[in-house]
Amino acid sequence: MKKYLSFLLSLMLCCAVYAQSAESLHDQGPFSQLIIRGVTLINGNGAPPMGPVDIVIEKNTITGIHNVGYPGVAIDPENRPKLKPGGKELDCEGMYLLPGFVDMHGHIGGEAQGADWDYVFKLWMAHGVTTVREPGGRGLDWTLDLKRKSEKNSIIAPRVFAYTVFGQGSKDPISTPEMARTWVRDNAKKGADGVKFFGAAPEIMQAALEENKALGLGSACHHAQLNVAGWNVLHSARAGLTSMEHWYGLPEALFTDRTVQDYPLDYNYQNEQHRFEEAGKLWQQAAPPYSDHWNKVMNELLALDFTLDPTFNIYEASRDLQRARRAEWHEDYTLPSLWKFYQPSKVSHGSYWHYWGTEQEVAWKKNYDLWMTFVNEYKNRGGRVTVGSDSGFIFQLYGFAYIREMELLREAGFHPLEIIKAATLSGAEALKMDDKIGTVSIGKLADLVIVEENPLVNLKVLYGTGAIKLTENNEVVRVGGVTYTIKDGVVYDAKQLLEDVKEMVTKAKETEDFQIRQPGVKGN
Repeated sequence: MKKYLSFLLSLMLCCAVYAQSAESLHDQGPFSQLIIRGVTLINGNGAPPMGPVDIVIEKNTITGIHNVGYPGVAIDPENRPKLKPGGKELDCEGMYLLPGFVDMHGHIGGEAQGADWDYVFKLWMAHGVTTVREPGGRGLDWTLDLKRKSEKNSIIAPRVFAYTVFGQGSKDPISTPEMARTWVRDNAKKGADGVKFFGAAPEIMQAALEENKALGLGSACHHAQLNVAGWNVLHSARAGLTSMEHWYGLPEALFTDRTVQDYPLDYNYQNEQHRFEEAGKLWQQAAPPYSDHWNKVMNELLALDFTLDPTFNIYEASRDLQRARRAEWHEDYTLPSLWKFYQPSKVSHGSYWHYWGTEQEVAWKKNYDLWMTFVNEYKNRGGRVTVGSDSGFIFQLYGFAYIREMELLREAGFHPLEIIKAATLSGAEALKMDDKIGTVSIGKLADLVIVEENPLVNLKVLYGTGAIKLTENNEVVRVGGVTYTIKDGVVYDAKQLLEDVKEMVTKAKETEDFQIRQPGVKGN
């Protein structure tokens, strides 16, 4: 934070100058009053864009949303909210303003990946992510410490919801329902916001989920193959699970002619290629879309107010490995340690490229078609779908992967406004925080994203690398990238955050004399 003090001192010395530049507002606030001038508002509730509007923020709260004119017509200064003494202005005329994004599956780095919280947080914030649900990571105490620092704005960080992996910290393996209930109660006392499950014996899952629900905590589950034959998504939802991760456990709930996945007889779960290759064939074993059983499962989940957090992006390399490896942001923003973690390996989770080829990718493309059909129809029938990234694995980079998840929801059939809702209000609802975040509304917290280009026209303008555009002068340019991320009324220059990350990566490469090479290329 010290490196930004010069900006703060500069702002204080120039308090008579109300309209501030991008540079002077990097990592500053909250202010007694901040007015964001002339934006087009894209709210998180499905409403169409409207503008120009002026947004008034006092400290960390939105206190006014003022319609100040019409597109293409000069704004009358007399129709605008007045600046109070000591207030600040942010001239964003022609830009687009959205609620802060919620990443419902955000691991805060990882020791195996060599990605620390500072690197991860800046990538998230640079892409407009102001709230993150951490589904279990380096331990609850570690995550809660970062959560407290974020709440105080003593570090550059999104708001953190801390979930604990079920059983983490227990002296002995949880083997009875009473042990499960005791662990859940202890987890709540420690300050956790929820529990991340991978599955367990049915009686243990039942007890843990019932206890967690009674305490009012959130829950998520990756229904791992080791337990899913006896406990799938429907069992969890009935017992009180509030959201599912990925899609494991859902096809199993849709089986009609089997009870277990059609595993090859030489399958070994510890073999990552076996695990992910066969997972790519799973949706084809489920009931077909819109069949009686398919509809029955969907309707029951809808009745339970269940949340789907699909994380499409984290499996995308399974259907197009070359695309994921060649993503343009790796060169500047992926740490050497993280790039090494992605490479083919028999021991690194998600590095299952033992011999990945055309047959596997074709199967995964079919898998996606069926998976996306379910998720899109779930949304169409009123179900809650959120945006989560699960970055740090399988060539998916923090922040960038979140925007890619939005693009994949578009592929699934979501209207761009439905995608913004999934990324904002739906995430806030799932976290039971929609009274504070999720839409740009008077009385809510000032968590906002400001971008120069219209993301509804092209979601790629939300990437830190922007979108490629050919001008009328036949010049190839980059446009977009988030301009400002505002969290709790504090303004961050998103492009400067990306520069900070680029500097981290450059230094790491120089220290290790490292350059990114594709797998199997001589020199790796």
